[in-house]
Amino acid sequence: MSKLSLPLSVVIFGVLAGGFAVTSCDDHRIPAISYPTFAEASDPRVLAISPNNTVISNGGFGSAVAADPSDPTVFYLLTDRGPNAAGSQANSIIFGKADFTPQIGKFRLKGSQLVLEETILLKNAAGQVLTGLPNPSGAGSTGETAFDLQGQALTPSADGLDSEGLVLASDGTFWVSDEYGPHLVHFDATGKTIERINPFGSGTGGRTLPMVLARRRPNRGMEGLTITPDGKTLVGLMQSPLYNPSAVSGSTVIRVLTFDIATGTTRQYVYLMENASLTGCSEVAAITNTTFLALERDGDYGGNPTKPATFKRVYKFDLAGATDISDPANGAGGKLFGGMTVEQLKDKAGLQAAGIVPVTKTLVFDLLTNLSPVYPHDKAEGIALLGPNQLAISNDDDFGVVDNGQNGFTTKILPATGKADLNRIYFVTLPAPLK
Repeated sequence: MSKLSLPLSVVIFGVLAGGFAVTSCDDHRIPAISYPTFAEASDPRVLAISPNNTVISNGGFGSAVAADPSDPTVFYLLTDRGPNAAGSQANSIIFGKADFTPQIGKFRLKGSQLVLEETILLKNAAGQVLTGLPNPSGAGSTGETAFDLQGQALTPSADGLDSEGLVLASDGTFWVSDEYGPHLVHFDATGKTIERINPFGSGTGGRTLPMVLARRRPNRGMEGLTITPDGKTLVGLMQSPLYNPSAVSGSTVIRVLTFDIATGTTRQYVYLMENASLTGCSEVAAITNTTFLALERDGDYGGNPTKPATFKRVYKFDLAGATDISDPANGAGGKLFGGMTVEQLKDKAGLQAAGIVPVTKTLVFDLLTNLSPVYPHDKAEGIALLGPNQLAISNDDDFGVVDNGQNGFTTKILPATGKADLNRIYFVTLPAPLK
């Protein structure tokens, strides 16, 4: 698929009396301000100090972004499970702050700065704060053994959440998806759990997700989440091909899940990654009730002189005409086609031979070729539609640290800038409306 050459410009919509208006639920907010090329989070607080004196900051916001429909200067940004690095044992992980609580930050845009105004800590149904610790076996476990900075083993948590997708509902509540279970969790405006839904039936409320989703690749669960403009359906996007029945070399099959909020009815569709080497899809955002944006990327840094990123793109995809691959029997491997899982079918040719039509997709924006100066981050992870032709794209700064390769942390420096990574929102204007 050819790359686009789209101009990036400052966005100016018509200024309205009172500042801003929304004409219907199908119309995304209409900003009455001029957005900068990007805005950066200001002065993140110190979260912890690692044993080698690396500062771990309470950045970490940017795994998802949701726009406030009533205020064009307010954005809600989501953290993941917290700062972590590989441990010395197989499948072990070091948590930079063992009691870190996944959280939603309410940020206000002031000039080119994002100012944190409120932090919403995520809690269970009893009102106790969650942690990002791995789930136990049978409840979403990734197989990881967690340790704190002092080398003490940490007990798994059934409430643990590796939050990645965020929806701000019209009633002020939040929906969050994660990379563990995967879990789909409904929180009230204060961050308290209303309902927790997963493939194991261990959540609250009794509703479940399809069992096949439990075969997600560890730490590659439901990375993206959005809600249709009519407010009726959640749409989740898995990050990578499931391990179904195990890792399938060369598979580009990613599952899209629709979840009817009122009934709990689900459907599944196939989204094809451009190639199997990619990290996968980081986010999904609704355009209409059937069309969506997907943020698809590699895991490298833009502008890195030694190993530059080559793929960070936004695609538009359409569910209309795509095959529903749901399994009426809700088997562990999902619906089989000629005895094979859809992941084993691998690509377009394999799907076509099985009579499966994937979602249609078209390139909308290329972050590496269309942003100036260069997009310097590795993890473009959040996307929101602000207007008919305007996007907000956030990055995960990993709490300002990365794995130092020696069972610890080092400062996360962007090769293109020589500076520590910080959370940003990039404001992108497309040359034509998306609908």
